[in-house]
Amino acid sequence: MAILSDIKRRITSIQSTQKITSAMKMVSAAKLRRAQEAIEAARPYAQRMRETLEEVGSAEASHPLFEQREEIKRVGILVITSDRGLAGAYNSQVLKATEGLIAKKRRAGSEISLTIVGKKAADYFKGDRGGSVKTARPVGPKVNYVEAKQVASSLIEAFEDGEIDQVIIVHNEFLSMIAQPVKLVSLLPFVPPNDEGAEAETDQAPYEVEPDAARLLKVLVPKAVEVEVFRALLENQAGEHAARMTAMENATKNTEELIENLTLEYNRARQAAITSELVEIITGAQALE
Repeated sequence: MAILSDIKRRITSIQSTQKITSAMKMVSAAKLRRAQEAIEAARPYAQRMRETLEEVGSAEASHPLFEQREEIKRVGILVITSDRGLAGAYNSQVLKATEGLIAKKRRAGSEISLTIVGKKAADYFKGDRGGSVKTARPVGPKVNYVEAKQVASSLIEAFEDGEIDQVIIVHNEFLSMIAQPVKLVSLLPFVPPNDEGAEAETDQAPYEVEPDAARLLKVLVPKAVEVEVFRALLENQAGEHAARMTAMENATKNTEELIENLTLEYNRARQAAITSELVEIITGAQALE
């Protein structure tokens, strides 16, 4: 019967899909372990970098990247997504948050320029969505510091030249296997040293900075910006693998349910066909008597 062959064809097709989703889940699980180790190693370094800036800042030194401008006319948004899909709502929630941020900044009268890392965001913002795309690049199979430095350097140069007055990063933060919330991080102007926090630590001895705080900040502040971008890329990488692993696990479970339901439907249809054939045979035998 045609219906039996159709059901059997669907079962075979879903079984093939199940093999693919199961394999993708295993690949994502293997990549996630390495990505998780990388982000867990980067977080303490980024935190210590900020603490060092606070310590050096006690000397009342300043830096151009600390400049808080009175009027924010031009806003640069660094959008980070993955290159590939099949990761549930992982990319869409970043794109939605970016659109909301663009709308908010435009209502405030600011011009928007986008720096994009990730093919999904690059494809999404090709049209007119409220912001002009300044640069776009793929994430690549593995995040490295050189790429983060290139992205950070272009943003630093634009900020120092007055092309943009503020830079905000929009990316997913890796918290756990099931939690990768969107995070908005103010990158530039870089958060200035927290003098109040330094004064509160009365038991801590004052720091002596050599050669001097200004020269040290000249090296540390751009480095800290690069580290923040690198950390955001690592967060995105780990979150992507976690989201894809979860999505593929759910897809595999759905294929199992579909195969079970279709197998039951196939058996019922086969039983009905056999019953129909038996009735025809019995009816024919009775007619010959």
